[in-house]
Amino acid sequence: MAAHLFRRYKNKIPHGIAVRLINFWPPFLAAGIVIREASDDFRYMKVSLKRAWYNINYVGVQFGGSIYAMVDPFYMLMLMNNLGEAYIVWDKAARVHFLRPGRTALSAEFRIGQDLIEEIKMKTADGEKYVFDLPVSVTDTSGEVVAEVIKTLYVRRKGR
Repeated sequence: MAAHLFRRYKNKIPHGIAVRLINFWPPFLAAGIVIREASDDFRYMKVSLKRAWYNINYVGVQFGGSIYAMVDPFYMLMLMNNLGEAYIVWDKAARVHFLRPGRTALSAEFRIGQDLIEEIKMKTADGEKYVFDLPVSVTDTSGEVVAEVIKTLYVRRKGR
């Protein structure tokens, strides 16, 4: 229900308030996931996952599901906001490579550039789908890479 209302009124909600509302989305709030930074054009976002008793696993390190949750929706949200209502954007798949245990707070940075936006528009101009991968690294407080995630996204222009 909250996601539906957010989508419906997103153009009427100031950027800073929208980011704060996403931070209170129950799956993020419960996992300790917070958007730390977000550019006004939604082309850059920095997300963190704190380490707490409720998001560590049996051996005392960050739970893999929480690590994935912190990177799951952001490229899709960023593309939806940059491409607009004329496009369908879906997360299609993801591959997570856990490289080392997450023993501290973790963070991930997401960037999309104008060149990607133009490429998507060009590839979908005739109504065809465009499926592509975007990588994101999850790092700990010392800058060590804890996980590499490859998000596969699907984009198509509406109204073939």
